[in-house]
Amino acid sequence: MKSINGALAVRSNKRIDVWGILIGFTLIIFSLICLLPFVHVIAKSFSQDAYVIANKVFLWPLGFNIEAYKKIFADQSILRAFGVSVTITVLFTIIGMVITILAAYALSRPQLRWRTFLTMVFTFPLFFHAGIIPEYMMINNLGLLESIWSLVLPLAFSSFNLIVMKSALSNSIPVSLEESARIDGAGHFRILWSVVLPLSKPIIATLSLFYAVGRWNSYQDALFYIKQNTDLRPLQLKLYYLIIQASESFQLEATQVSLSNPEILKASCVVFATLPILCVYPFIQKYFVQGTMLGAIKE
Repeated sequence: MKSINGALAVRSNKRIDVWGILIGFTLIIFSLICLLPFVHVIAKSFSQDAYVIANKVFLWPLGFNIEAYKKIFADQSILRAFGVSVTITVLFTIIGMVITILAAYALSRPQLRWRTFLTMVFTFPLFFHAGIIPEYMMINNLGLLESIWSLVLPLAFSSFNLIVMKSALSNSIPVSLEESARIDGAGHFRILWSVVLPLSKPIIATLSLFYAVGRWNSYQDALFYIKQNTDLRPLQLKLYYLIIQASESFQLEATQVSLSNPEILKASCVVFATLPILCVYPFIQKYFVQGTMLGAIKE
């Protein structure tokens, strides 16, 4: 009998190992699907024109060449757009997180009156959107056109991030800690600063990443709101204008640059615009999974 049970246990372990291998193999395949296009763009940005024209560049650069990057760094408009994107992303993330944290803390407190109704009011924009034209009219009436605040304020609040933050605070902050702080004479702002925020680093890091990546990759609002003031165009909008140009000549700020294949400059701009936001991930990676799981807990 013992031998039969042992044989069954061995077979069970073998099945688990097989499924583990299949799952790992599937994850590797999907990871490569996400990674290889970016590797291809990097290889193309470092290759010579002739190889790119002949479609011989795949995952490794041929005829190593950095002329496209030299032209990018020589163009003051692209560097200025990069600085604008960094400024907008930092402001957007800070303002968005301040609003989200304050609103989520208030809505997560059981003593708040009408908190269910207020939560419904905050989540209403998830289901309905006024549209681009009313949004543009509102920005125009507020006098924010051709202003950096037109790229920061309208989207500085996310109902989805608020729900995630509220759920995390409701389930991860013990009520006893708040009661102890109240006995010591602490008010709401003191409790938020000294108790809630130190215990909420994972979810704060996760939502900050969501805000920063969303703002960094967005260009549609800048396309609508920034028309004449070219100094306020973010990097993604500059990249958009470069990509949609069908001609083989790109007018940079000081010189007329002719390329036999504009795909090289496009690929270089993509790499130049993507690398800064990728550099943020290693610093918050340890919080990311934990923060995502905290926000996924249902009340």
